[in-house]
Amino acid sequence: MADLLNVKDLCVSVEEKGILHGINLSVKRGETHVLMGPNGAGKSTLGNAIMGNPRYTVESGKILFEGEDITEEAVDKRARRGIYLSFQNPLEVPGVTLGNFIRSAMEQRSGKRIRLWDFKKEMKKALELLHMDPSYAERDLNVGFSGGEKKKAEILQLLMLKPALAILDETDSGLDVDAVRTVSEGVEEYQKSMDGALIIITHATRILESLKVDRTHIIVNGRMEDEGDASLVGKINQEGFERYMTPVSKV
Repeated sequence: MADLLNVKDLCVSVEEKGILHGINLSVKRGETHVLMGPNGAGKSTLGNAIMGNPRYTVESGKILFEGEDITEEAVDKRARRGIYLSFQNPLEVPGVTLGNFIRSAMEQRSGKRIRLWDFKKEMKKALELLHMDPSYAERDLNVGFSGGEKKKAEILQLLMLKPALAILDETDSGLDVDAVRTVSEGVEEYQKSMDGALIIITHATRILESLKVDRTHIIVNGRMEDEGDASLVGKINQEGFERYMTPVSKV
């Protein structure tokens, strides 16, 4: 099976400071990949670079999506291709309801109008899965939402938009046990209902406990230091990242 995403020798800077150095990453449809590493390792930078955030400058290397070079493509075009990035700290958007925001995003991606009845039916099902009251659809996007509610709203968008590639950036950060379980259920539903791919960025592992993980990648100081299957997650839980912080990790 051909790669859905192929990152080749990617070097990225932010405000002229080099962050990523020669990153390679290949993801196939249906796979779930985990990016782990200590704070400041470059995990979120990679996610933003794949999404095309203009604050992150690609100095060299390429990003291929479904075989096409999207390295220079704008964020909105990548979104229409089916790339989705959740945020560590979702923005508040007064004056735009959560429901209208999602419906507009769905229509922009498909290029077609969506019947309101059909949209509300699908939204109701997704809200129930995430244990969210239907009234959330009528509230302004993230305005007055708690941290957990904002993260649930991000997973709601994931379920409704059904992206080909979803990048979840620290989705479990700051959540209590019950909220992590609910968010994990939403991510698991996406895994079951789509042939798309997931990249989960985290330095913890709670959100991974009920999910099928195909590949694990360790990023330290902007470099890919190790790769393996799901068992590497358990190894990091036991040993941490310390062994990757010294030169012996490359021996």
